[in-house]
Amino acid sequence: MGQLLGPHFPELIGLAVSGGGDSMAMLTLAHDWARRFGVGLHVVSVDHGLRPESAAEAALVARECASLGHSHDILRWTWDGEGNLQDAARRARLSLIDGWRGDIRHVLFAHTQDDVAETFLMRLARGSGVDGLSAMAAQRHVRLNATDAGFTVIRPLLTVSRAALRHHIDVLKVPYVDDPSNDDPRFDRVKARAVLSELGIDTGTLADTARRMERAGTALRARAAEVARHAVRPELVNGCPTGSLLIERGALGECDRETQMRLLSGALRWVASAPYRPRAQGLEGLLDRVLGGGGGTLHGAQVSLNAQDIRVFREYEAVKDLRGAVGTLWDRRWVLDASDIAALEVAALGPEGWRQIAEKPADTPPHAAALALPAVFDGTRLVACPALGFGSRVEARFRPIADTFTRLLESR
Repeated sequence: MGQLLGPHFPELIGLAVSGGGDSMAMLTLAHDWARRFGVGLHVVSVDHGLRPESAAEAALVARECASLGHSHDILRWTWDGEGNLQDAARRARLSLIDGWRGDIRHVLFAHTQDDVAETFLMRLARGSGVDGLSAMAAQRHVRLNATDAGFTVIRPLLTVSRAALRHHIDVLKVPYVDDPSNDDPRFDRVKARAVLSELGIDTGTLADTARRMERAGTALRARAAEVARHAVRPELVNGCPTGSLLIERGALGECDRETQMRLLSGALRWVASAPYRPRAQGLEGLLDRVLGGGGGTLHGAQVSLNAQDIRVFREYEAVKDLRGAVGTLWDRRWVLDASDIAALEVAALGPEGWRQIAEKPADTPPHAAALALPAVFDGTRLVACPALGFGSRVEARFRPIADTFTRLLESR
């Protein structure tokens, strides 16, 4: 914990505790460390409401926190029944904790060496590449809100086995619960755990392999970022960003396949402000088309080519029905301000707005790219499209998914 949080420790840290053995062990360890170094500890539990016992488990955590002298909050979530349950629960947990944390910038999670090994096996079964097979990071910055700096997930127990943690709290006689879903064969993680046990595979060995993959991934990310520094640039019209990226065709063609994949994947994420990478199969196919002189759409973004550049821009179909109020975040990356204009709406420029701009700048993006630009409307009347220099009294602020494109490529 000292290595991950130091050298200058924060005044407050958060800790996510479910009531299971791993997280209750983390609670005892974090309690001792925080008390020794004078760091405030705030504990949070997310009650997913998926089992009748979940409320009692959260109450168990509350009682233990009270006995240790730490504040504790319970956050509740209800699944809407859509998508993968475990993935939805994981995303909801991060979102709820982000809303709960206030000024806390570091939140501890009790992921263990067993979690690293199980994740490796699950992703291996899905055909993941180097990044997918890499060990989960001991530090991971999470930014769910484009207007906020986000927080850092801290995982101090990635080299500690689940068995060691259970022994620790059994000796201390700390109460904990065993979630029956941990033995439910419907879940991939449970299947992975069973395979590891059946084949006698040591979790430490797989975790070490995952850490070696992470070292390789770090080198590959650095290589892609270095190429991007001289081969990728944000598109500007009259000095203003359009939110699109331009990749030099010649530079991309000279790269190795892995770097090409990372540059294209990162560009798609940047343009669509997507939290996750596109699936490998679709990305491979799009890259083949681009290298062959064609384009296409993927991940909410569109790709086109000219003689010099590959243009990656927002897909109009992905935003054509998106509406928002002036001054609020639109499409997860734009804020259009008009302090002296009320009751206006932000939307994609679209064909209707495009027709209302009689004189377009000389460096206007291609028609397909311009359609997805943010614009301000009064009903159907176009008031402003700052990226094309149309209208006045409206300021567009671009808030990309990362500070710079190279920063995105360097991150996991």
